[in-house]
Amino acid sequence: MNNQILKTMLWVFLIIFNGCEVIPEVEESNTTSKTENNAIIVPEGFDFSTNQEIEVNITSNSNSALFEVYAYSDEKYYSGTETFENQEGQIVTEDIYKSELIEKLIFSGVPKNGKLSQTISLPKYYDQLYIRENENLRYNATVVDIVNQEVNFNQSGASNSVISTSNVTNVVFDYLFCVNGASELFQVDPLTGSVTYLSDMPMGSWTCAVDQGNKALYSIGKSSPYPLMKYSIENDSWEIIANIGKGGPRLEYNYRDGLLYFSSGDKLYTYDPNTGANINTWDIIGLHNTSGGDLAFAEDGTLFLCTFSGLYRLDLDANNTYQSFRISADNLPFQPTSMTFDSNQELWLANNASSSDLIIMDTQTGGWQYNYGISADNDTAIGRTINDLSTFRVTTEIEDDPDTDGDGIVDRNDSYPEDANKAFEMFTPSKYGWGTVAFEDLWPTNGDYDFNDLAVNYRVIAVLNADGEAVQIDFMINTKSNRASFTNGFGIEMKSILPSQIESVSGNILIHDYIIQNVNGTEANQDNAVIIIFDDSNSMLQEENIVSVKFTSPISTSVLGAAPFNPFMIIDKTREKEVHLAYKEKTSLGVTTFNVEGTNNDEDGNYISNNGFPWAINIVHDFKVPKESNAVNKAYNHFNSWAISGGNDYKDWYKDNPGYRNAENIQN
Repeated sequence: MNNQILKTMLWVFLIIFNGCEVIPEVEESNTTSKTENNAIIVPEGFDFSTNQEIEVNITSNSNSALFEVYAYSDEKYYSGTETFENQEGQIVTEDIYKSELIEKLIFSGVPKNGKLSQTISLPKYYDQLYIRENENLRYNATVVDIVNQEVNFNQSGASNSVISTSNVTNVVFDYLFCVNGASELFQVDPLTGSVTYLSDMPMGSWTCAVDQGNKALYSIGKSSPYPLMKYSIENDSWEIIANIGKGGPRLEYNYRDGLLYFSSGDKLYTYDPNTGANINTWDIIGLHNTSGGDLAFAEDGTLFLCTFSGLYRLDLDANNTYQSFRISADNLPFQPTSMTFDSNQELWLANNASSSDLIIMDTQTGGWQYNYGISADNDTAIGRTINDLSTFRVTTEIEDDPDTDGDGIVDRNDSYPEDANKAFEMFTPSKYGWGTVAFEDLWPTNGDYDFNDLAVNYRVIAVLNADGEAVQIDFMINTKSNRASFTNGFGIEMKSILPSQIESVSGNILIHDYIIQNVNGTEANQDNAVIIIFDDSNSMLQEENIVSVKFTSPISTSVLGAAPFNPFMIIDKTREKEVHLAYKEKTSLGVTTFNVEGTNNDEDGNYISNNGFPWAINIVHDFKVPKESNAVNKAYNHFNSWAISGGNDYKDWYKDNPGYRNAENIQN
């Protein structure tokens, strides 16, 4: 096709469609990026997909470690502003950026015969995974690259992954639990300096203290109303005990009296960790600077306090006042904001730099040395701020580790400890995330490309057995947009599964009479397993529903394939009229040839228009759909660049990054 003919076609198209906010359609081409007013040219064969299927293979010589796999990005999201008293004692208002890492859990599992393999679905903009190993509360974590749609991770050589107990029955491992104002709880391994992310906090904090006996961590929020927060190290869960009503930079737990010791300025307080009640208050005499710092008890019960003016020992005098005796001051390399004793009674101190440094200090002489961080000059940059730290000790002992259901997975690693058929879970897109399938319902003629005729939010949970095979699929479904004048349905085909491999389907809603089901709940007369989620989009509108599919026998995730499988819309109760994602195949009951009024723009029935545009898109994100008659490229500024590049540029075009969206064109 010569350039003059192409230009003529483009101008004819613009004359017809420029008054509507639609994505114009042009001849398929493999030319480089080109835009002309509203016209865009997309590469031939581009399927508009936003997800990638990844094979994850983990090798480990541990048969008891739980591996958790997260989608990884070091990008943080803006969560708003917060007013608080910083560690210098100043009231400031700052922008807060938080990590989404812990929200992006994809699956967990325990290796069987040294191997753990799963097939997962990820947004295409991810190129790394975060793999965290939990061996009875001893954590290790590694960021691993995705190469050629695979991740191969070998943990066999990890120094702390396996502990032989043939001749040692009691080994203590120290971990430095750290918190910061960005609401991050993470640990530093004092043997290696490696950092492992543990949990998102309810509020950022300058303080933390570990109750070793009850495996709990306490922290006080950095801003009003200054909540006392408790973290269960075993259960990975937070609770708010009480609002303290005051902030400060120093906190320690004293196992001798079971109280929290909290300090701000020249005051020391004790609090009941169970109720948050203030028990006692003391004055501290002799501090040269009352900003910043921390508290720490030595094994002999001596209480140490540090501030920006150095390290002090505190002694309670006859007048019930704490006298401070400075041990080290000018020779410290930084202003300390946190400190803790490890099992060897070595005192660790950290500063609150954007990438904190860690030193070890002698409490007798005041001598110190850098151990980890940028200043240590040993390639151990922490990469995070440490506003406080505390020591958590893990003791390895020979003891009975319960496995209530007898499936070979101990209870602490088992998501279903009382069900021998279930052990783990795999999530698409993630444990807390949502994906969206959005449709245009005028197929096979052109629509207005606002993709709001039907938009279905989904989270798919594959329930796995002890061998890592799927025994059940739970579809969490919420219809978020139903702007069509038609009564449309929604279904999912699992192309690799036969209807006979399904034991039962529950939770779907069928209120009309055009869907015929088999006894097991799958759709009748289908070659592959097809689940009709609903036949009327109003039945699940703005309401979360769970549709459960149980298998007759376990199925590997590599055979099952990646969710959401082959989703499709049924147009206006006409069962054979299906709309699928681009280049996906119809089900056995679908028909691709129709007599239509106007132009049939899908003559070859591959659900991509004659000019290269889809009627359905799957966004691995909680997609905010455009308002009525606002084409997707008018709502999302980088959609055109993404499509023109064949999906190589702006792979995250649908996110809420600065400059990505036109809010006035998007539904709330």
